[in-house]
Amino acid sequence: MDMRKLFEQAQQVQQQLAKELEQAEVEAASGGGLVRVRMNGKKEILSLVIEEEALAGGDRGMLQDLIIAAINQGSRKIDELLASRM
Repeated sequence: MDMRKLFEQAQQVQQQLAKELEQAEVEAASGGGLVRVRMNGKKEILSLVIEEEALAGGDRGMLQDLIIAAINQGSRKIDELLASRM
C-alpha cells in the first residue's frame, strides 16, 4: 500500500468522524439535575434548563457554579465521545 492511499484513507476517516461528532449530542447535569445542558459535538450549547428550585434560593454564585459545572461536564462528555471513536 502506498503512502498516498494511506493518507487519503486517513483523511476520509477524519472527515467521517467530524461529521459524526457534528451530529452527536450529549446531556449533562449538575446540582442533582437542577441545571441541565445539552451540547453538540462542536461543544455548542443547544439548550440550558434551570429548574425553579435553583432560582428560589437567590444564591447567584451557587447558580453560576452549577451552570459552569454542567457545561464543563458536557464538554468532558464530548471529549470522551471523541476519544472512544478514535
